[in-house]
Amino acid sequence: MDKSKKTKQGAAAVKPTAKVANFPGTYKERYAAGKAMREACPREAHAGWKPAADRPDPVQLVLEADKGRLPDLLPLRHGRMVRSPFTFYRGSALAMAYDLASTPSSGVYVQACGDAHLCNFGGFATPERRVIFSINDLDETLPAPWEWDVKRLATSFVVGCRDNGLSDAVARGVVATCVRTYRESMAEFSRMKTLELWYHALTADDLVAGIKDPKLRKRGLKRIEKESKKSRGEELFPKLAEKRGDVSVIKDQLPTIFHTKEYPPGVVQQALREAIADYRETLPHSTQSLFDRYEVKDVAIKVVGVGSVGNLCLVYLFMAGDDDPLFLQVKEAGPSVLEPFAGASVFPNHGQRIVNGYRLMQPSSDMFLGWSRGRLYQRHFYIRQLRDIKVSILVETFGASEMNLYATWCGRALALSHARSGSSATLSGYMGKSDAFDQAIASFSMAYADQNEKDHAALDRAVKNGTVEAVFEEEK
Repeated sequence: MDKSKKTKQGAAAVKPTAKVANFPGTYKERYAAGKAMREACPREAHAGWKPAADRPDPVQLVLEADKGRLPDLLPLRHGRMVRSPFTFYRGSALAMAYDLASTPSSGVYVQACGDAHLCNFGGFATPERRVIFSINDLDETLPAPWEWDVKRLATSFVVGCRDNGLSDAVARGVVATCVRTYRESMAEFSRMKTLELWYHALTADDLVAGIKDPKLRKRGLKRIEKESKKSRGEELFPKLAEKRGDVSVIKDQLPTIFHTKEYPPGVVQQALREAIADYRETLPHSTQSLFDRYEVKDVAIKVVGVGSVGNLCLVYLFMAGDDDPLFLQVKEAGPSVLEPFAGASVFPNHGQRIVNGYRLMQPSSDMFLGWSRGRLYQRHFYIRQLRDIKVSILVETFGASEMNLYATWCGRALALSHARSGSSATLSGYMGKSDAFDQAIASFSMAYADQNEKDHAALDRAVKNGTVEAVFEEEK
């Protein structure tokens, strides 16, 4: 791909010059450095989207993303993706990474999410049991241009609004709200002291308390309370596991959790035990001591999400007594979709790449977060608790007001994650105080949402004519 090619607006796509750049100098100098970047890459240049002449067929990009995944699960992945343009978007991070690589960039890298759509944000518990709001899926994280995350998040709001039957006028307004919040929050964070920023978090209670509509605020507080209770290990046990005599095993819940001949109930192969032993060595010593109180009892396969379907994902059940469970999710970690365009990871294990991303981008991360190399399949994995007080956001139920509110949460959360890379003053200087950047991203998002619909239609045709196999689940 020729990254020097002119965009529709006539500005060159600037090749980033540094990874996670920390520009030296005073605040004013760093802000001025960002402002100067507008000369090479005007803010208005981000508005355009036009597919490259040599853009691969979107179905081929779906099949390219299938490589290395478990073959038996690929039809399920295709079925989930083809259900709607929204589900397609969730599973097409590789296609958008390809497209984003040809769009204008100011030249600044941050630790990027790589798949910053609106469903990859949510609430989760810190080790101190506070519920905070942040990015909660970082499988694709890598140092990369910051604009890529902003554009993927913004477009996801257009796709999500359309999926909920909201008008394009509403969708564009929601995107403008999201990007304005990102820009204004970045300016705020750029003025914080380094440690003050590092310790800063968006608590769920504060976000909900800031809701002006009393009915909506009450619903939000009730949801946090409900999710906090049902996501604890002792609450999860009767839903996910059961006693068979004296043995605790994970329940089969097809098609999302199940045992196979390779993973029979109550049997944990030596290779799986060795993978956990390797994982233990990546934990802090104090967490190792805590982890050693648990004994592994069972392992099952778990099918997760849309974009991750086909990657090997396991659930481990550990017990520290008859009624003291710990569930760990072991998720395969392949190369980031951004690597062909932003450069290879510096880490030898992709699980370590992801764990590093979590620790850089989240104000607080799961204390059981670690990585391993599976000796059974020679795959990379990262490991964390399963549903440790996770508060997922039901975006499919949102009307215009809820979507607009959620856009402010995601915009602020993404700004905080990017600001932790250390370039907040430079990014603030680039975006400035006007809405020029906001409106440019809004225009891009509307155009790329159209592209996403075309790509989804191509996959739909491929499924209907039998070129791509798909399995469909019953909608709940």
